[in-house]
Amino acid sequence: MKPFTSTSFNASSANNFHINSANNENVARVKEFRESSELDSHSSSSGSDSTGNDSEETSTPDKPCLDERKKERPPLGFYVNRTGFPIKDFVWERMWQHVQNVHPNGFATSFKIRANKSLPNVPVPNLPNFTHGMDVALKLELVQKYISELKYNHTGTQFFEIRKDRPLSGLMESAKEMIRESLPIKCLEATILALHLTNGIPGLQRFTIGFKTQINTAWLSHVVLGIYYNGKFGALGLSRRDDLMYKPLKFRTLYDLIENYKTCYNKYFHVLKKVKIGYPISHDPHSYERINWKYLTLSMDKLTTEQKVKLMERFSRDLKTASLGFSSSPQVTCKKELL
Repeated sequence: MKPFTSTSFNASSANNFHINSANNENVARVKEFRESSELDSHSSSSGSDSTGNDSEETSTPDKPCLDERKKERPPLGFYVNRTGFPIKDFVWERMWQHVQNVHPNGFATSFKIRANKSLPNVPVPNLPNFTHGMDVALKLELVQKYISELKYNHTGTQFFEIRKDRPLSGLMESAKEMIRESLPIKCLEATILALHLTNGIPGLQRFTIGFKTQINTAWLSHVVLGIYYNGKFGALGLSRRDDLMYKPLKFRTLYDLIENYKTCYNKYFHVLKKVKIGYPISHDPHSYERINWKYLTLSMDKLTTEQKVKLMERFSRDLKTASLGFSSSPQVTCKKELL
């Protein structure tokens, strides 16, 4: 597992890279907190929709969640750091315990990393620098480059809590925290960060695109930031798979963009079941509006191609008639089509 650092992360956790006498106390504290920990994930065992960070479940002492090796794991995939920064000891120890549980040689790997006192510093990526007159497509490439350089978070602990019902202004504060800490992120965090970094680009429309896929009996969720500019569609985001995140501004229709994602999912034997397209998002970073993540919900296996094209074209017409962004409150003016 690749180590990582950040300014406040180092200040509070530098000594945690090696085993010391305080760990026994920390582990005891982890067990105490784990009984009431709220766990979020972008994967689930059923196709039902969920709220919050896509899905939530609580682990209880009488119903532990175990994998095939009888190791305790987050019920739906990964933990969430809900206590902010600096990272608390129990969150830190819980992360390492999860690594030990899921890694084939977990304890030895964890010990090797934490006992190493001379780990190299991980470089902090530079924010994109927009110059006057720069092409919008180039700006988006720089934004995606920055997001990708933060790396995808494989630790089993999401470092930044993203509540999807927070006002836009609050989510922008979370994005600023991601920049300050420069830690690995997941797809939902990357979507919020992309929103922050693209605020104020004239003529650029942003909207969320959520995917729900099925592989065997498992259901998984993913989200990216859809973008529209000058007649072309694309997307910004982050994923374990390179072809399920960034899409350059080259797609003539929204349908073409969604079909491209569907083709990429098929390569990994995932069946795309639902697509949730959000309401266009304001460029005002101080707005108290909430993101509407489900303005248009499409059941991909229940609609004909003609129906999907018609619904997406109707949504696209709204994008093309807007100038800088939709400023109307989604709670008042927005309608959702659920099929």
